[in-house]
Amino acid sequence: MIAAAALGTVLTIAAIAVGVIIVLIVVITLLRGIKVAKPDEAIIVTSRQRAVKPGETALEETENAGQRVVFGSRVFVKPIVEAHFKLSLRSRQLNVQATAQTRDAITIRVNAVAVVKVGGSESMVRAAAQRFLNQQDQIETSTEEVLSGSVRSIVGQLTVTEIITNRQALQGQVLEAVRESLDVQGLQIDTLQIKEIDDDNGYIRDLGRAEAARVKQVAEIAESVARQASEEARIAAEQAVAEQQRKLDLRNAEIQKETDKARAEASAAKPLAEAISQQEVISQQEITAGKRVGLRKQELDAEIRAVADAEAYSVEKKAQATAAANIAAANAERDRRKAAAEAFEAEGVSERNRRRSAAEALEAEGVAEKNRRIAAAEALRAEGEAEAAAIQVKGTAEAEATRAKAEALEERAEDLLRQEIIGQLPAIVRAASEPLSAISNMTVIAGEGGSGSGSSAATGAVSASVATQLATSMQLIRDLVGVDVAEIITGRATGTATGEAIGKALAGAGAGAGAGSRRSAGATAADSGAGTSDAPKV
Repeated sequence: MIAAAALGTVLTIAAIAVGVIIVLIVVITLLRGIKVAKPDEAIIVTSRQRAVKPGETALEETENAGQRVVFGSRVFVKPIVEAHFKLSLRSRQLNVQATAQTRDAITIRVNAVAVVKVGGSESMVRAAAQRFLNQQDQIETSTEEVLSGSVRSIVGQLTVTEIITNRQALQGQVLEAVRESLDVQGLQIDTLQIKEIDDDNGYIRDLGRAEAARVKQVAEIAESVARQASEEARIAAEQAVAEQQRKLDLRNAEIQKETDKARAEASAAKPLAEAISQQEVISQQEITAGKRVGLRKQELDAEIRAVADAEAYSVEKKAQATAAANIAAANAERDRRKAAAEAFEAEGVSERNRRRSAAEALEAEGVAEKNRRIAAAEALRAEGEAEAAAIQVKGTAEAEATRAKAEALEERAEDLLRQEIIGQLPAIVRAASEPLSAISNMTVIAGEGGSGSGSSAATGAVSASVATQLATSMQLIRDLVGVDVAEIITGRATGTATGEAIGKALAGAGAGAGAGSRRSAGATAADSGAGTSDAPKV
């Protein structure tokens, strides 16, 4: 039993030790699999090829299959199935030297400095890794060769003067020429500076000799001008010094004059000072006398104040006694008023009760009046509603009557218009004769060709004038409203005569027909007359 227990313990410990070892191996493996990229390097992790995603071409699959690029962060590299490689992103300084002939057949040497590095994008890192991963020290050499070739190519297209006077253009053209080839290799140039341009025959130096001579001549002229200006400045300075010395001498003389004057005034000032001193002594004596008077005045004020204080104390005592008496009287008056106020308050309570009862009664009366007014208002409202209903019914009836009248007027508008015109004929004739009635005296001169006596001719002329006015009025009515008054009158007269004739004939045929037959005959005659004219049916 003990041996079995010991064996079990040993096995347990062995199992724990194995587990711990396995865990340590796993942890160490995991820790070794974590790779951290520095800020100036990129880590390329390679693994099995992944499948082509939708939208990717076969070329993209070939270039990017199984590769991950990490910049400045950590990445976990799976043991056995993945591998990692580091590619430096630091800048590299290159000294580029190229010897070439310019467009004007002058051989020159160009020395330049360039800073090149691996590009910071994934595609450029992959391109640089494919070419320089195991030989990163070849980046400088390869780039120098590319730059040298580009410099020689660009120099052959320019003259010496263009190269010297515009180096910036040369740099820009070189960068533009090498950018595409360097992009393919995953490289990029940060800067390119032309350091020196020289030749073996002194051509460039001779180009500057004329300018140097001109500059030397200008410098010598400037030096002479400077010496002249310096001499003129020295002379002007000496003149300024002499002018200042003269001013100084004049100022010293003025000061001496003022000093002598002051000494003279000082010699004569002694008696004046003594007199002033005497005046000050007298002034001090006057001040002392005034102070003595003030002191005496204060002593008298103190004596008078003592007497006044005694009298004030006596008056104060009398006032206190009087005040005590007044306080006693005031207390008595207060007690009396308090008793009166209590009595008045009791009387006020009873009055308040009485007024409360009256108010309650008035309130009950108000409630009754309110109920009465509510009932009256309800009755008035009911009466108003009834009147409104009656007015509505009356208005509806009037509206119907008006509508019927309007329809009747619309149907017989022409007949009514004729009837109204017939009714207005007397007024029309009266209006036509009014101008003649306003004449008090009239003299009518008949023409020579007139027939009859003079009075009959004058009467005929007046009648003709009136007839003319009536005819004009009838023509105006016919033109305005389309009603011929003459036809209405003629038709009415014809109808009336025909009716009378038929009535007499019927009366002679038999008396039994009565008044109704006569009326029918008259109506028939009237209708026949209306049929032959435009007279209205009246």
